[in-house]
Amino acid sequence: MPEGDTAYRAAHHLARSLTGRTIDRFELRVPNFVQFDLTGEKIVGADARGKHILLRIGDHTVHSHLGMDGSWRLVPPGSSGGLRSSSGGLRGRPARIDGARGGPTVAWPATHRIRAIIGTDAVIALGIDLAKLECWPTADEPLRLGWLGPDLLAAEPDLAEARRRVLSQPDRSITAALLDQRNVAGLGNEYVTEMCFLRGVLPSRTVAEVGDIDEWLTLGRQLMLANRDRVERTFTGDLRRPNWVFGREGRQCRRCGSDLVAGTHDSGTTRSGATDRESVWCPSCQR
Repeated sequence: MPEGDTAYRAAHHLARSLTGRTIDRFELRVPNFVQFDLTGEKIVGADARGKHILLRIGDHTVHSHLGMDGSWRLVPPGSSGGLRSSSGGLRGRPARIDGARGGPTVAWPATHRIRAIIGTDAVIALGIDLAKLECWPTADEPLRLGWLGPDLLAAEPDLAEARRRVLSQPDRSITAALLDQRNVAGLGNEYVTEMCFLRGVLPSRTVAEVGDIDEWLTLGRQLMLANRDRVERTFTGDLRRPNWVFGREGRQCRRCGSDLVAGTHDSGTTRSGATDRESVWCPSCQR
């Protein structure tokens, strides 16, 4: 499930492979930007803000959001054959992208899944199944993304501002407050579900009921930093048993042996038609 750590890794690999290269193929396969062309421009770099990936080209930014199923893939020019899969939002590692004999063959996904093609002489970035894709002047980034809360994976996140935003609605559930990207950017449902277990709190509890918000934010940052640079995400410290509760509905609690309970909790979004998110908790460890 793509969350802030996934976006961070995707942006890191895009920056490492593309920065400084000149674009020789540029396609954004979405209606509003299908005629937009940055061929001939130089790639400045890439980074992430929360779950948003920003690829800067010349004086423009290609903005993408992975949603539930999106990814960026790096493939060598003229590639074909079987696709190697990796993680971090990028499938098809950028190893051996220079076309050297003996390197892996890499196939492109089905055409209908490709939303973006950004090609250079050494590597091509494919945006696959992206939930959002757009392009605007880099100078507009503060206007476009200024609504985001502090990013937990920033070098020095403003946790005091994140705390202020969360505490501004004390009657809101803690899950909704942490999943709301306007409060704090990067946390997704897997993180928030696991954080509730680690803090011993039911997902239905309100902000006012769950104790020191600084401790919640510090925990969230620690977990994201721990998972930021590795493919397999874990909250237990054991990659063989990565989760305490998320995705383990109907099984026994790893801590106390009680049967885990499945349900839903608030999604954190206020847009029309938004639904609750799937939730799992331990009725004994979380009260």
